[in-house]
Amino acid sequence: MEEARPVRRRLIQALILGAAAVPLWRYLTPSRAPARRVLRMARAEVPAEGALVFREARVAVMRREGAFFALDLACTHLGCTVNVTPHELVCPCHGSTFAIDGAALRGPATRPLARLELREDGEHLEVLL
Repeated sequence: MEEARPVRRRLIQALILGAAAVPLWRYLTPSRAPARRVLRMARAEVPAEGALVFREARVAVMRREGAFFALDLACTHLGCTVNVTPHELVCPCHGSTFAIDGAALRGPATRPLARLELREDGEHLEVLL
């Protein structure tokens, strides 16, 4: 019977140490940041004063007055994909409209469309998703 107590004590100590190590495991292993997707296109593909729309990625790359920017086409109301027209962006689900720069014009959406990170690399543009 005397031998059972040290074995039980070691088992309990091992369980306590194991339970304490579990939360620390994330600090002891390297983190894996999720890979970011990149859309790459030639600058010449984006029409002057127009937009290049990637419907499946829900992204529009716009050129206004020689400057490039990218907008997330998910409506800020309920996430429907916004349609790009020559003068504004329109949500087909509930009628929200946005200015070409993404600012909310008419609701129900009240927040502007999100701008995405756009990098210029010589003759190419890269949008980070």
